[in-house]
Amino acid sequence: MKANARRRRLRDALAGAECFFPASVYDALSARIAQDAGFESAMLAGSTASLAVLGAPDLVLITLSEFAEQARRITRACDVPLIVDADHGYGNALNVMRTVEELENAGVAALTIEDTELPAPFGAKGSRLLSKEEGVGKIRAALAARDDQQLVIAGRTSAPAISGIDDAIERCLAYQHAGADAVFLSGLKNRADLEKFCARMSVPVLLGSVPGELRDRAYLAGLGVRIALQGHLPLQAAIQAVSDTMRRLRNGEPADNAIDPATIPTLSRAADHARWSEEYLNA
Repeated sequence: MKANARRRRLRDALAGAECFFPASVYDALSARIAQDAGFESAMLAGSTASLAVLGAPDLVLITLSEFAEQARRITRACDVPLIVDADHGYGNALNVMRTVEELENAGVAALTIEDTELPAPFGAKGSRLLSKEEGVGKIRAALAARDDQQLVIAGRTSAPAISGIDDAIERCLAYQHAGADAVFLSGLKNRADLEKFCARMSVPVLLGSVPGELRDRAYLAGLGVRIALQGHLPLQAAIQAVSDTMRRLRNGEPADNAIDPATIPTLSRAADHARWSEEYLNA
């Protein structure tokens, strides 16, 4: 499926009345698994990309080129619309323009640009936010840089956990006014703040990982939340499985927790490759 078609599918979902939980993916194989499981959308976070590509923590150590290439590997392997966490756009507003260009060419359906000051400056104690004006400049630059108008640009803030819900509302209203297609809220803790926030927004709302009381999809949908993350458990589960298997093999023990090998041909689309081999290689 072409990137434009995936973007239109995501926009249709954002314009609908439901709230979706996207699959947290980190490479081509996890994206295939998400597609086969029936997920409507997928999410590549900066933290999972950093772990998968670099084995490094979420400190914006991964470069734009590395992140975009990982996104490209995912989009070529599946037809699920991919939402990506583009962090702070890898620099200032001009860097944001380059970020949008690279990620759009990588086939993503949506990207978020956040207003956290990244990477952490010297002497910083805890997370800090950019000025609202700089955040608006980044959103305007992102919108100007996209070529396909179906690509979703979302303004993201972690203000609820840093400066409070009122500042989050003020910031996201500004991003909405600047033309953002959606707003992404991270660090939310309770229903009262979410309800106060959603009452002021006129664009779709996306949520980062939230407490259990906020995972009621019908409740979220009624407030205008269209995408809600559930954390990044697939990568954590994969790390645990690989770790357990490695330890057993190192100790000469049977590794009986592995997936049935018969499932691998399905994930690798072996039947398609066999057909292509017969048709094009006369195999």
